[in-house]
Amino acid sequence: MKQLTDQLGTLHSFETAPKRIISLVPSQTELLFDLGLEEKIIGITKFCVHPYHLKSTKKIVGGTKKIHFEKIKLLQPDIIICNKEENTLEIVEQLSAICPVWVTNIVSVEDNFQMISDFGQLFNCRTEAQKWNDKLTFALNDFKKYIHDIPSKKAAYFIWKNPYMVAGKDTYINELLKLNHFQNIYEEKGRYPEIELKKMRLEGDPDLVFLSSEPYPFKEEDAFDIGRFTHHAKTIFVDGEMFSWHGSRLLKAFPYFKLLHERLKN
Repeated sequence: MKQLTDQLGTLHSFETAPKRIISLVPSQTELLFDLGLEEKIIGITKFCVHPYHLKSTKKIVGGTKKIHFEKIKLLQPDIIICNKEENTLEIVEQLSAICPVWVTNIVSVEDNFQMISDFGQLFNCRTEAQKWNDKLTFALNDFKKYIHDIPSKKAAYFIWKNPYMVAGKDTYINELLKLNHFQNIYEEKGRYPEIELKKMRLEGDPDLVFLSSEPYPFKEEDAFDIGRFTHHAKTIFVDGEMFSWHGSRLLKAFPYFKLLHERLKN
């Protein structure tokens, strides 16, 4: 009997390592694949787009907020992977009637390392998990050296329109902004505050306005609308996966961030 605790502090007991996995978190589906667990994944969401071929080889069981309970039940999973931010408490409670629901909670880079170690223990792939954590540690240290002398800039990171919403404190996005020496002007406004464009200059007057590709795909006309309310800010479209996907995606984020900083120099 193996006993392990997830990132919400819930204790789970397993006779053997789970062999039938459903993942309701796109970034964690990618991580499970990268840990060599493709054969054990039986169900994913319609938003699990990396690696792309999984959409044609695995059962789609809904989205991250709306799931097909019966489809999941019929798949007879040993474990369902959820995330505190991506999936609702109601979903987690409902699914707990089927099998153990492992919930991750990633706010910091350290939480990300912990999740990978946990998956190594949970699915008996400790060596692969350690390899990933070693690669990420090396890449993180390398990036910290790169960013060391780059001065801080004030930034606003937009995630939604109608209403306009930005990333705030206690979010993984905010942690990655800080890692990049971007000072989030909305850090003290809550996790994902709604904001008024006309107040942006008063609330921090950012140097940079980041328009994310997800969950809302911002377009050129949005950049124009938002730009009318900024003083001198540079508006930049960014890949939302690099700022908000945790797991193994972080390894691809570091070179992306370096390119972003090179663009900002021009």
